[in-house]
Amino acid sequence: MTKKDLKDRHFYKAKQEAKFAKDLAPVTPQTQSKSYKLAFQDNEFLLREELRPVRFQLELLKPEMLLDEAGIASMLVIYGSARIPEPDAANALIATATDERSKIIAERLQEKSRYYDESRKLAQIASQCGVKDAAGNRHFVVCSGGGPSIMEAANRGAHDVGAESVGLNIVLPHEQAPNVYVTPELSFQFHYFALRKMHFLLRARAVAVFPGGFGTFDEFFELLTLVQTGKVEKMPILLFGKSFWERVINFEELMLEGVISPKDLDLFQFVETAEEAWTKIAAFYELEDCG
Repeated sequence: MTKKDLKDRHFYKAKQEAKFAKDLAPVTPQTQSKSYKLAFQDNEFLLREELRPVRFQLELLKPEMLLDEAGIASMLVIYGSARIPEPDAANALIATATDERSKIIAERLQEKSRYYDESRKLAQIASQCGVKDAAGNRHFVVCSGGGPSIMEAANRGAHDVGAESVGLNIVLPHEQAPNVYVTPELSFQFHYFALRKMHFLLRARAVAVFPGGFGTFDEFFELLTLVQTGKVEKMPILLFGKSFWERVINFEELMLEGVISPKDLDLFQFVETAEEAWTKIAAFYELEDCG
């Protein structure tokens, strides 16, 4: 054996080099120039149009690495509206309605407010019944879009039983912040919708889709397309609220028009309660009854 230390690395780590650059560089016109900044510390450079491919890569890597480090092997993803109130707040909407149209909207939102409770309950069940594999990695960790309403209920349900949950937020022109129930270390912010949607599905092993608007439809139909085309393996896709979905989308007519196959109607299932949804997930994966 050599008497001299054998080191794992011959080069300093980037973090050390950055400290050298900050602490040891003399103050001169050259060192104060923007061009002299280390590229990975130069935000103005990283935000240039030409660096979009690099930003894509960073936005893919950061959540992937942190979720791996957290031991999250798979997730139960919960999609749904950011506008459906929790039951206690639903009556206030009707009281403030000023015309017939706004009254109809308020009444329908009140009808759907029960899904806040179902989302919360499903997250509670999944968090208590989720399994660990031989390596200690966790499965069916609850994941939402990190926002209010149905998403908040999902993270809240996990929080109720002392479990961690994931929130995948998106930067929007108007105010957008994670709900308070997302586990802080598992709260992520995205610039690119495409990368956010990819992270929803990379670890998804079941997806619960509650009533929602454009965003929910976008996420739901992309998932259906991926499963339909064989890009993603079949998994439980559970639509909460059959009356809502059949009123706003005529799946049967899509099939009769010939634009989807009859077997495509089997890609998803309707459910009404959290218990029913978890029973279908457990049956699909042959999970043991967690009591």
